[in-house]
Amino acid sequence: MVTKSSKAERKSVYDQKLCKLLEAYTRVLVVSADNVGSNQLQGIRKGLRGDSVILMGKNTMMKRTIRAHSEKTGNTTYLSLVPLLVGNVGLIFTKGDMKEVSDEVEKYKVGAPARVGLIAPVDVVVPPGNTGLDPSQTSFFQVLNIPTKINKGTVEIVTPVELIMKGDKVGSSESALLAKLGIRPFSYGLIVQSVYENGSVFSPEVLNLTEDDIAQKFIAGLSNVVALAMATTYPTLAAAPHMFTNAYKNLLAVAVSTEYTFPQAEKVKEYIKDPSKFAAAVAPAAGSGGSAAASKVEEKKEEAPAEESEEEGGLFGLFD
Repeated sequence: MVTKSSKAERKSVYDQKLCKLLEAYTRVLVVSADNVGSNQLQGIRKGLRGDSVILMGKNTMMKRTIRAHSEKTGNTTYLSLVPLLVGNVGLIFTKGDMKEVSDEVEKYKVGAPARVGLIAPVDVVVPPGNTGLDPSQTSFFQVLNIPTKINKGTVEIVTPVELIMKGDKVGSSESALLAKLGIRPFSYGLIVQSVYENGSVFSPEVLNLTEDDIAQKFIAGLSNVVALAMATTYPTLAAAPHMFTNAYKNLLAVAVSTEYTFPQAEKVKEYIKDPSKFAAAVAPAAGSGGSAAASKVEEKKEEAPAEESEEEGGLFGLFD
């Protein structure tokens, strides 16, 4: 005969399980579990089997266990999870890549009908087209102010119709219409709300960041540091090259405007006195590039006749 465990025993087992997970894992995904059925949750558990463990439970129990575990071990990093335990949520402990875990959870979303009284998680738009319903259903569409016409003995919706807006409660008429049309507008599954790692909490958007995104953020931040340092004349490693360049330009400007000089400014002064020297210095570089290009063209021209002669010789050899 199987005896049921007492409530206190079940709490003790749950506390021990959560404490073991807290000690073994440093990465946690906090997920919303609204409208997720037991069969669906079981499928997600199977899909994540290996490096990840899903733990559901009452928020008060999870909060109490986390606080008690922190006091007992002195590890307060997991206290960051406590404010996140609001609503119908669960925890996914993982040692794998959190992006891959999130993608795996996303695969198990299932379509659901718009039941009466539900709060719509997304906008519901009925597309135009043939509904397959007979003309006797026209009055039903008229109640919802949906423009229709009769085409080949069936009701056809003329234009797209915004039937339900996100956040609105589904009414009986809207639910009945979507059921008649065979539309299951909502999908439910575990939704990642927060990402926890080693005491830090992030929004789930961080899971979609690529290396290019991180590089762009770093470059933007570095640009701000340089701009602030330049504006306040506060030296930083990032701004130092720009500061040295500007200082060198200022010294050149002073040398050019006065009799003061230094070795690096002599050539600039010579160019200003005699611009032809600057033109002469630039011309050889351009000339060398042009001559190189010209020589390549000449080489191609010289090679072409040789190829033609070989082809001609080959033709004579074949048919001679």
